[in-house]
Amino acid sequence: MTATTEGLMEGLSRAMTRVGAEAPVGLERLTGGATMESWRFACGGDEFVLRRAPSLDFMKDRPFGHDVEAAVIRAANAAGVTAPEVIVELEPEDGIGSGFVMRALGGTPNPKLILEMDDPEALLREVARDLARIHSLGRNDVPEAVPVMDYRQAIADLRQQFEEAGGDRPIIALGLKWMEDNCPEPVEPVLIHGDYRMGNLLAEPGKLTGVLDWELAHFGDPHEDLSFGCMAVWRFTRYDRPALGLGSLEDYFAAYEAEAGVEVDRERFRYWLIHRTVWWALGCLKMAQIWRSGEDRMLERVVISRRTSEQELDLLMLLEEDFPDIVATTGVAARQSDYRRLGEASYGEMALAVSEWLGTLKDQMKGHDRFQLAVARNALGIISRDHRTYRAYESWGHVDMVEFGGLSLSDAEYLSELRHDVTEKVSVDSPNYPALAVARRKWTGDN
Repeated sequence: MTATTEGLMEGLSRAMTRVGAEAPVGLERLTGGATMESWRFACGGDEFVLRRAPSLDFMKDRPFGHDVEAAVIRAANAAGVTAPEVIVELEPEDGIGSGFVMRALGGTPNPKLILEMDDPEALLREVARDLARIHSLGRNDVPEAVPVMDYRQAIADLRQQFEEAGGDRPIIALGLKWMEDNCPEPVEPVLIHGDYRMGNLLAEPGKLTGVLDWELAHFGDPHEDLSFGCMAVWRFTRYDRPALGLGSLEDYFAAYEAEAGVEVDRERFRYWLIHRTVWWALGCLKMAQIWRSGEDRMLERVVISRRTSEQELDLLMLLEEDFPDIVATTGVAARQSDYRRLGEASYGEMALAVSEWLGTLKDQMKGHDRFQLAVARNALGIISRDHRTYRAYESWGHVDMVEFGGLSLSDAEYLSELRHDVTEKVSVDSPNYPALAVARRKWTGDN
């Protein structure tokens, strides 16, 4: 359901009255949140955050509802995790949909600010500590509705998602095939946060202040959580620090092992790094499908869909590690762009002009509107670059050969073609993505 700010205030008043709180004031939409909405407000001098689904329909295909998510957060908090305090869950009579209210925590979720803080090593130790504490929780600690991952079924689900998205991305096809060939045997499942990364962590210098966004919690292999935050995309500007953008993998593993009392398996870590890179690539693609369906027309969804190429770039660099002899002798294919400039203003130039005009409005915006303005300018930038460089990506026609014809990265010519296409695609979609510069240096020697 959608709700006006006035309607949300009325519903929140009903919810907060159940826990003896004063009427809410100062309701403000927080930035970010590609799936759920977050709203900050105050009651009697205390600060709170409402976590809410954008629509009731949005919750229908999820493995569990907000009541279960709230129970998981409470269990994590009791286990010593730096999780929020859940105050109250929304009820149907509140009239504002599905969600719950948490006490606001200190610190910032902004990855850029966190990664610039002093003493990142201390923060990394606290991040590892909290992850080990999450993994200490068992089936009896949380509601039965929290699912247990079947590794093979998870791959099958991703393959189905790939087909539903068009099945035309060869690097993702290569990743799925690799996962099928290298899927590890199950281990005793532990509680997995499912989204443990920069962006979902609150921090002050050298100190973790909150672990947020528990909607993907499930039981599975602890290496899944360990690897997810180490993906290049979640290291943001600190590609050089592979453990969440904070430090080295060895320091991260050592801190985790000291708290958990178990040894990190490096091979399982690599498997889940590849698995979750494929998972997020397909998650990005799905954003466009959600927007097209009308389920949620948030602007950010169409822009996130264009971040699929970031994951393809990262995935290709991970997969080619299996072919060191080929990789060392293979460059990047060179081709001409299909684009032809016309005398009149092109679509891309018009998009750029609109983007530049929107930039003049930045100082007039605040809160979520300011964030959406930045997303809109990003979308227009993609249109401008795409039109300027557009051509067909030849490697996209080879998915059937990957699936059934034995085409793989051991073919130097095909690897060269994939490298060219993915670097060109990321140059359009996310030209400032840190891994792009790394890939160019690695594959072409360009700076």
